Amino acid sequence: MTDTTPEQLDRVLDAAVAAAGVLRDRPPAERAGWLRAGADALDAAADRLLPLAQEESRLPPPRLTGELKRTTFQLRLFAEEIEAGAYLHAVIDHADADWGMGPRPDLRRMLVPLGPVAVWAASNFPFAFSVAGGDTASALAAGCPVVLVAHPGHPRLSHATAEVLVAALEGAGAPAGVFALVEGQDTGRALITDARITAGAFTGSLRGGRALFDLASGRETPIPFYGELGSTNPAFVTGGAAAARAEEIAAGFAGSMTLGVGQFCTKPGLLFVPADSAIPGLVVERLRDVAGAPMLNDRIRSGYGSALRTLASHEVVELLEGTVDPDDDPTPTLLRTSAAEVVADPRPLTAEVFGPAALVVEYADDEELLAAARALDGQLTATVQADPDDQVVPALLDVLAERAGRVLWGGWPTGVSVTYAQQHGGPYPATTAVTTTSVGTAAIERFLRPVAYQDLPEALLPEPLQDANPWSVPQRVDGALPR
Repeated sequence: MTDTTPEQLDRVLDAAVAAAGVLRDRPPAERAGWLRAGADALDAAADRLLPLAQEESRLPPPRLTGELKRTTFQLRLFAEEIEAGAYLHAVIDHADADWGMGPRPDLRRMLVPLGPVAVWAASNFPFAFSVAGGDTASALAAGCPVVLVAHPGHPRLSHATAEVLVAALEGAGAPAGVFALVEGQDTGRALITDARITAGAFTGSLRGGRALFDLASGRETPIPFYGELGSTNPAFVTGGAAAARAEEIAAGFAGSMTLGVGQFCTKPGLLFVPADSAIPGLVVERLRDVAGAPMLNDRIRSGYGSALRTLASHEVVELLEGTVDPDDDPTPTLLRTSAAEVVADPRPLTAEVFGPAALVVEYADDEELLAAARALDGQLTATVQADPDDQVVPALLDVLAERAGRVLWGGWPTGVSVTYAQQHGGPYPATTAVTTTSVGTAAIERFLRPVAYQDLPEALLPEPLQDANPWSVPQRVDGALPR
């Protein structure tokens, strides 16, 4: 991988600024065609892209095939969403001399694109969170050019994917500069501090994401930075559920924590169970049937080993299964502590270990379970395994809704469906922007900002705010919701 030179980056950013001016005035239906063209081209290039992905990521072919399908699906879903037009939130208040607080002017409000967006590709999803992944798709759907920083874990795949996407976009009529790939850590720092970039989107480590967030916030003109930084995704098992379906819960947890060698940002890394539960032993039995497998790259394996050794060396942590010195193909590792210890000193016991390891936390009663839940930092997900009539459930759900972006009942958090209602985000340190999502159609709104126009002549208004409504977008007129 060769770092992008400052001169090359300057040309890329100038092209992105020029493309932004064109995108602002292009109707959603036209931009939807660009997204669909990108999806079709990626599907057509599968025979070229999938072998590269397997070689560089060490992920098995079925996983990669499914991930490429997810990538093109979300491009097409965003195309449908912008064609529908509701994402613009067009609101029209006509002038009203009899308005309750005095005469009001003609006011019209909508969302408009921010401008060029910097996106950092992730390592663990070489398609769905990489070059043509969700951040790229949502920014393009919003009408923002994308400058993407390739991940060093899959450089050849990144270049090949970018070539396919750029050719498809230009072939469909998108302006030059609407998408570009750049490389290098120094390039990324220069990118987020450049005045031509209007927002950043990142999926990766807490350390790397926080460094970029600080740069984005410390600019002379600060910009929004949407970072997904990590999560331990706690799962809570009530006494009733533990007694009724211990085998089922153990099997589900073991499968979820080891999926993809534990390299999912939604991997459940904490399992809260009653102190007298058989679940820990049953999880151990399940884990012994899971063979070791290679991690994405040596850097991630090294980071996993370091985080695991730090957790296992804590004086209140006991090793139940596995090893604290993982080799090239790490096998699953399970550790144990108590809820009282988590409440006393949560930070070292609840830090993310990115890989096939998890910590069982045993609690004495419902009050201790709630206290441990309250001690947690922000999370992407929180899972509840319970019966509806368990007395602790309402209070537990309230606590978890304050700390997690997605609260699950009876399932497991790995697998983030791309839908209209999905929320993939959460309070810090799960993300840097608690009010947004990086998965699902609502992700588009990260790259838009509101503008209100007062008393403008009809002909000078943006088309979505004109009474004639040439784009046929939903409009809320004089308080009446669109039908």
